[in-house]
Amino acid sequence: MSDIRNVCVYCGSSGGGDPRFAEAAAAFGRTLAAERVGLVYGGGADGLMGELATAVLAGGGHVTGIIPRFLARRENALQSAHEMILVDDMHQRKQAMFDRADAFVALPGGIGTLEELVEQMTWAQLGRHKKPILVANINGFWDPLLGLIAHMRALALVPSPAQGVNLLVADRIEDILPKLREAARAVVAAEKKMAVPADRM
Repeated sequence: MSDIRNVCVYCGSSGGGDPRFAEAAAAFGRTLAAERVGLVYGGGADGLMGELATAVLAGGGHVTGIIPRFLARRENALQSAHEMILVDDMHQRKQAMFDRADAFVALPGGIGTLEELVEQMTWAQLGRHKKPILVANINGFWDPLLGLIAHMRALALVPSPAQGVNLLVADRIEDILPKLREAARAVVAAEKKMAVPADRM
């Protein structure tokens, strides 16, 4: 997994109250398109989801939307996406997004964004995957969560990054892909170092 080909992005289906969130979503969309990294996301055409996906499409990038049937109308599924995958429920949506992604990024968002992010962190802590996970801390949006995680860690309720999940943080959009790629390379290097030669198996 040394190459980041597709990034799953979690973000709000509304725009939020800070215009910097929409600007960041569009900027990351342009970055993905320029770097030829595909977008996997929740499939909506509105809010931060829409800003992100529209920017990817405008830059010639590839967009895969994954949305439950019951949400397709409510979240206004993006008809111009290259792929729009309809699933039966939220569990299938999250599994399909996971299967198609090499890394995960959380832009600002609401309860759904938080839940999706925390689930990936939980899966990583339980050893179910080693894909990089990053929060785009636009204007300090994720500071309260990062503070809570630090509090849990100080009370020995969350393992250290070396023992559990290493949640990456980027304050600037331009730092996201370099951090994801560095983390992916580190995983591959560690796995190669631990590999057992065939003649010793």
